[in-house]
Amino acid sequence: MKITFYGHASLGIHVNDVNILVDPFISANPKASDIDINALKADYILVTHAHQDHIIDVETIAKRTGAVVISNFEIAKYYEKLGIEVHPMNHGGKWDFEFGTVKYVNAIHTSSFPDGSYGGQPGGFVIEGEHKNIYIAGDTALTFDMKLIPLQTKLDLAILPIGDNFTMGIDDAILASNFVECDKVLGYHYDTFGYIEIDHETAKRKFFEKNKDLMLLGIGDFIEL
Repeated sequence: MKITFYGHASLGIHVNDVNILVDPFISANPKASDIDINALKADYILVTHAHQDHIIDVETIAKRTGAVVISNFEIAKYYEKLGIEVHPMNHGGKWDFEFGTVKYVNAIHTSSFPDGSYGGQPGGFVIEGEHKNIYIAGDTALTFDMKLIPLQTKLDLAILPIGDNFTMGIDDAILASNFVECDKVLGYHYDTFGYIEIDHETAKRKFFEKNKDLMLLGIGDFIEL
């Protein structure tokens, strides 16, 4: 499983020759100007919620690639009306895809499209695939619901927002890693704009002091599990 960071909360996941994008917000992110969305491959696009900084490139990429959009019912129906193939889900539900099992789990946040229309309830994803299991938290506050995840899934990586203000910050993300029982964390949703800028060294030190590994990737960089 290869995971590439495309800035903000955008990810690429390659598993079993399948290409998955998560919350593509690339073309409108100046920090990701080196990423060409027209060169990105996508068989599936996972969308955690409807805010602009998570969906801005969904339609363009899905129509070019034929990718299936996986999200909550309301977001799926929104894209279905645009002629895009979708797979609707809701909290607590799971489905076996060709790349693994996906479960849509709770997140504490809001969700609306840029025009203000309802985007359903936000969520995150637990993916079990290729003998590696990951949790993509989406935009969320710290919540006790996270404690449910390790009751069913042993995680190899937790992908957590760390920018604070709109989501968890560093201290809450450390607690979240305790809740999901995963000490290997990929941070995201930070530095894109002023409200969520962080001190990288302080963040890494705080995780290290709790015997945890916080990875902060450069845009376009990747890790392999």
